[in-house]
Amino acid sequence: MQLTRLPARYAGIVMPFILSIVMTMVVSAVATARNLGLQADFAAHWLPAWAMSWLIAFPTLLMALPLTRRLVRLLVRPA
Repeated sequence: MQLTRLPARYAGIVMPFILSIVMTMVVSAVATARNLGLQADFAAHWLPAWAMSWLIAFPTLLMALPLTRRLVRLLVRPA
């Protein structure tokens, strides 16, 4: 089965979408494990925490990207 790929114009949304999922999963898992330990019901506590953090992180990332790109251009010499 061939995966249907999105047009290149969607890269600016897809990249922060995937990045926000991965980062919030890792950070919320670490925070949950640190606060509650790795107990039997870890997933029951972690998944709602992850969902809430992702709902905040994705729009924040979309808003922060333009400023981040400008700051990177100031700090990094062009190739």
